[in-house]
Amino acid sequence: MSDAESLHDTRPDMEGLFLGDDENDREAYQEAIEQACDLVLGEFLDNATPYSGVTPDELADTLAQFEMLPSEGDGLETALDRTGPVLRNSVGVSDPHCIAHLQCPPMVPALAAEVLLTAANQSMDSWDQSPAATHLEEQFVTELCGLFGYDEAESDGVFTSGGTQSNFVGLLLARNRILLEEYGVDVQQAGLPPEARDLRILCSEAAHFTAKQAASHLGLGENAVVTVPTDNEYRISVEAFDEAIVDIRANGNRPFAIVATAGTTDFGSIDPLEPLAERARKYDCWFHVDAAWGGALALSDEHADKLAGIEAADSIAVDFHKMFYQPISCGAVLVRDESSYDLIDRNAAYLNPERDDEAGVPNLVSKSVQTTRRFDALKPFVTMQTVGREGLASLMEYTINLADEAVELIERDSDLHVIHESELNVVLFRYVPESVPIEMTREEWIGKLNEAIRDSLLEDGEAVVARTTVDGINCLKLTLLNPRTTREDIRSLLQAITARGTEFETNPDEIRQ
Repeated sequence: MSDAESLHDTRPDMEGLFLGDDENDREAYQEAIEQACDLVLGEFLDNATPYSGVTPDELADTLAQFEMLPSEGDGLETALDRTGPVLRNSVGVSDPHCIAHLQCPPMVPALAAEVLLTAANQSMDSWDQSPAATHLEEQFVTELCGLFGYDEAESDGVFTSGGTQSNFVGLLLARNRILLEEYGVDVQQAGLPPEARDLRILCSEAAHFTAKQAASHLGLGENAVVTVPTDNEYRISVEAFDEAIVDIRANGNRPFAIVATAGTTDFGSIDPLEPLAERARKYDCWFHVDAAWGGALALSDEHADKLAGIEAADSIAVDFHKMFYQPISCGAVLVRDESSYDLIDRNAAYLNPERDDEAGVPNLVSKSVQTTRRFDALKPFVTMQTVGREGLASLMEYTINLADEAVELIERDSDLHVIHESELNVVLFRYVPESVPIEMTREEWIGKLNEAIRDSLLEDGEAVVARTTVDGINCLKLTLLNPRTTREDIRSLLQAITARGTEFETNPDEIRQ
């Protein structure tokens, strides 16, 4: 027996497990995708509406019946059937009453793109692993830079997993720049010098926690982040900023980065970008704009002016899995000066050798903090080819107008109180009780009451509404990303909130503990 015959005899059974030229493999792939589609339409869309109401303990018990690493499998059809409990107990992000978080309903064109990109399985680290995908991402990034007012010939960017990674990259570049240019230290080679202890980042007190998280990961510590008070609209106060930076410098510290937010998580507020850009130039600070949420405003002729000044940013974080309606995960970080990526560049002989750089071969790993990376650019590409910028902008504009209508409906209800009207598509409000149990303060009772309303809506599977605190008191939040949500959906939800609030007021012992 030859070596080839011996190897063939020991070859594992792979029928239907891989894409290939064999007709059985092709049929197996098509059947698997069709079964998965049926499960999405049945188990997910029909049951996750917007949530089953199953508790954490019940869900854990349900899934405990499955062995995660079985010795032998039962075939794909059975395996996919076992995803039923997962799908029907997921959050129904496409349901009009799923309006809690910045978790958008994904568009069908992007879901189709997911099928394509997962099957192609391109790895975006080197050109020879993703030739066409590399060029598509580069071209998409170039036009995206232009959308935000950058010079397309001088700017650059790369796709990321989302705002957390994009904010990290922006501050990574900022840290490396200041230490190299001002202190002559190449952090990649030498690590952090003692002077790094004096570096400070400024952002608003309403900024995303990832500014502090990035500072921690960068070895500067969360104490390196100075949070500046906000104004009445929860935007960074320019006056307070000026006071803070004077104090920083007076203490012998070096402000090196300013993080502005275009769409704060709780309030949808947009910091005054132009004044902050001026101060970044004045104090030689890197100017990063976290536009993970509000960046989509750049698509809209009606709302793009809210981002005035963003073109002066050294780096911008933008998410596609929010108001661009793409499946998670999908984001990008852009830089005004493409040479900024030299601060994190590296070469590996097996992946992106220097001779590739000299030959002009684009290996995107040199711009990313990831090595293996998905071809996520295909999703917004297919979406844009389907509906265009105007079509996508119209969806976003509808939801912003819907938020205005939600405010109008809340103000008509004497039991509800609007806390904040956003520039984006979020509304904060509270149910306000008529009376208060004698053993509580009014603030304590309002907080408990609104928390109970939110929990009961989730437990009954009626709505997924967000909660947060404003001035230390719990409130409710509608994040209206879904263009399928209507005014009538909002009206019925507010009626349910009022009814539950009245019920809890009548029976306060239900939530007293």
